[in-house]
Amino acid sequence: MKPDPQRVLEQTAQHLALDTAPALQPRYRQAGVGMLAGLLIAVREEFDRAAARRVEENALLRALFARGASVVADAALAARLSEAAAAHDASLLVPALEASNQALRALLIALHAHVETLATPAARALDAEIWRELAASTERRKLSLGAF
Repeated sequence: MKPDPQRVLEQTAQHLALDTAPALQPRYRQAGVGMLAGLLIAVREEFDRAAARRVEENALLRALFARGASVVADAALAARLSEAAAAHDASLLVPALEASNQALRALLIALHAHVETLATPAARALDAEIWRELAASTERRKLSLGAF
C-alpha cells in the first residue's frame, strides 16, 4: 500500500470534523478537534504546493537579484546578488528549498534596505519591484481553507 498524503490528511480531517467532534462534550473539546481538522486541511493544501511555491519564488528572487546587482552602490552587496542570481536549487526536497528560500529572503532584506537609501530612478524602480514581489509572495502563501 502506498498512502497518498493528501488523501490521508483530507480523510482524517473529515473524520475529526464530522464524526469525532460532534460526539465530544463539552463544546470546547468539539472546538479543539474542529481546529485540528482545519489545521490538517491547511497542511494538505500546503503539502500540495510546497515545492512548487518555493521553486517559483526562489527563481523570481534570483531574477530580481540579477537585475539588482547593477543598481546597488555597494560592491560587496552586488557580488552577493550576482552569486545568488547565478545559483540554483540543488534539491527539490522541501527542507532544502525552504533553506534556500530563507537565505534568498534574507538577501532580499539586505537589498531592500540598501535600495531604500538610493535616490536614482533605477533604485526607485527596483524598490517598487521588491514591494510587488513581497505582495505576491504573501498571495502565494494564502490558504484557501475551503470546505472539505
